[in-house]
Amino acid sequence: MHFPHLLSFTSTPAMHLSQFPSHHSQSSGHVQSPHLGKTRPRSQQPPISTLGCYNVKDYLQTQTPKRKLNQGSGLRYSNSKNRSFAVRSSSTLSVDKVLESDGKAGGKSKYDAIVIGSGIGGLVAATQLAVKGAKVLVLEKYVIPGGSSGYYERDGYTFDVGSSVMFGFSDKGNLNLITQALAAVGCEMQVIPDPTTVHYHLPDNLSVRVHREYSEFISELTAKFPHEKNGILKFFGECWKVFNALNSLELKSLEEPIYLFGQFFQKPLECLTLAYYLPQNAGDIARRYIQDPQLLSFIDAECFIVSTVKALQTPMINASMVMCDRHYGGINYPVGGVGGIAKSLAKGLVQLGSEILYKANVTGIILDQGRAVGVRLSDKREFFAKTIISNATRWDTFGKLLKEEDLPKEEENFQKLYVKAPSFLSIHMGVKYDVLPPDTDCHHFVLEDDWARLEEPYGSIFLSIPTILDPSLCPEGRHILHIFTTSSIEDWEGLSRKDYEAKKERVADEIISRLEKKLFPGLMSSIVFKEFLQSCQVGTPKTHRRYLAREQGTYGPLPRRTPKGLLGMPFNTTAIDGLYCVGDSCFPGQGVIAVSFSGVMCAHRVAADIVSVSSSKEQGTFGFGGVPFVEDHIALTHISLIPHFTIWVLRRSLQYWMLPFLDYLGGLGH
Repeated sequence: MHFPHLLSFTSTPAMHLSQFPSHHSQSSGHVQSPHLGKTRPRSQQPPISTLGCYNVKDYLQTQTPKRKLNQGSGLRYSNSKNRSFAVRSSSTLSVDKVLESDGKAGGKSKYDAIVIGSGIGGLVAATQLAVKGAKVLVLEKYVIPGGSSGYYERDGYTFDVGSSVMFGFSDKGNLNLITQALAAVGCEMQVIPDPTTVHYHLPDNLSVRVHREYSEFISELTAKFPHEKNGILKFFGECWKVFNALNSLELKSLEEPIYLFGQFFQKPLECLTLAYYLPQNAGDIARRYIQDPQLLSFIDAECFIVSTVKALQTPMINASMVMCDRHYGGINYPVGGVGGIAKSLAKGLVQLGSEILYKANVTGIILDQGRAVGVRLSDKREFFAKTIISNATRWDTFGKLLKEEDLPKEEENFQKLYVKAPSFLSIHMGVKYDVLPPDTDCHHFVLEDDWARLEEPYGSIFLSIPTILDPSLCPEGRHILHIFTTSSIEDWEGLSRKDYEAKKERVADEIISRLEKKLFPGLMSSIVFKEFLQSCQVGTPKTHRRYLAREQGTYGPLPRRTPKGLLGMPFNTTAIDGLYCVGDSCFPGQGVIAVSFSGVMCAHRVAADIVSVSSSKEQGTFGFGGVPFVEDHIALTHISLIPHFTIWVLRRSLQYWMLPFLDYLGGLGH
């Protein structure tokens, strides 16, 4: 799934990649306390802009070379007349007609990078490269950007395709990656803080609200488990150690050796903390402090929302990011729907001089002497670039787009360690407003009777009601319910069209009946979209496969057995020269904030490689608009051809020296 004062983010200009010669296709952190004060929105509402983006390209060109670029925070605040948590900004989320190509262009145009797919990870990578001056082409199979963070509209309703629980919209720290990504391209969005991240409805009548305020959440949880108060504080205290360390670092590519060494020398304690927790899972740490089986099952449910597996298989770093950022930066819903994130990023990308083509179905990656140099579309058009970035899953990338190539050894090892995560059955529907009690929370997780059903298909239900926060998404007197439950594609194969539609209605009715019994009496009779429910509003794993081009409708990898934290996850580089991967099947995994991090890391790695290859062919002076400057980390590009060896050395050092040493130190403190 994933504001106190207004903060402007700054970034040092990177080398303008368009200044390099073309490469032919043949060849001190502040530690935050977990006890946070309440969000205080500003008292005055700023003017609303119809665009929400300024011309960042023109802006960048006016800056002096050695000056840091203040690109804005991407967030603004005001009071709402009817919601104490409302936040406003100077943007609306509507996209102005067609800013991008509809895919009718073609030819052998040259780009610095081609990005396959316009999910959040791909768009973040594309925009981060474009800000550095790269010429980027994004190819999207569908007619709008966003992938599983997209949207669709029906009769006055705006539905989010995927989760409505949005992390990364804070105005502080380093993990507000959506805010930073929007600010980098000069875009702003309106967001509404959610006072409750999720309301759990669990076996044995266990009901727990995860409040935005950390102290309120801890008070509620310890009231349910007073005998485990000390263990609860210690476990979540460990989570805050990880979060504070991660939040204090400048997030770039973990495959860039100079960046890694620079961060270590600047903040050694934070880096050592992360190194200690990198191979560990949340369940192991929880069991150090907590014995109550029901409380451990609750932590399993918390981790299941993060990673669709229990705590013993959820990396501690992933769990900590979510369990702390929901209190630090909070969950903030974008006004107009989640689809506005991708629309804003796409708009900013085009303003920077790059391109995005819709209805562009990539069917193959073109190799030349073992190097990725271009892509081929279903209509036989071909596009070429210095680098190719795949926002498809790794199974789609290496099993379909490179289907004629032998599977690289690294990918074989990845597939030995990980399997495809389950897909989802999703139900979108409109209901009468009065079926929901006045104090209904926006997000709910339901597991009625048996903890053992947590990971079973259709066992648990995740429910979002985004109109609790933003009524503009639907007609007056209505609410939107967006329901998720895990499902496998095997359960939907081999059916006739008639049987397929009948099964969708039957399963949907069963899920809705469970919610009616547990939460909202009269829910079934309040549905105003019943006539669409049989066809348009129920998405199966086959739907996710068809529209999102995901192998078996999967959402990221699951470990085959208990993993060593995040050590087994692949990074952005691949065994194919010039080919990179981004998204939820790369480090650090699933979720909007995770794929945004993946996009930032990928852009940093690709930019370093482009600069390195180009500068090895020609020496010169580079900068925005041709103005020379020296970037803080430019030295890293001169050794960027050795990252794999360096990462290997770092991992072996971590395994054989650093981790045992840190484990020993950790044992002294327990």
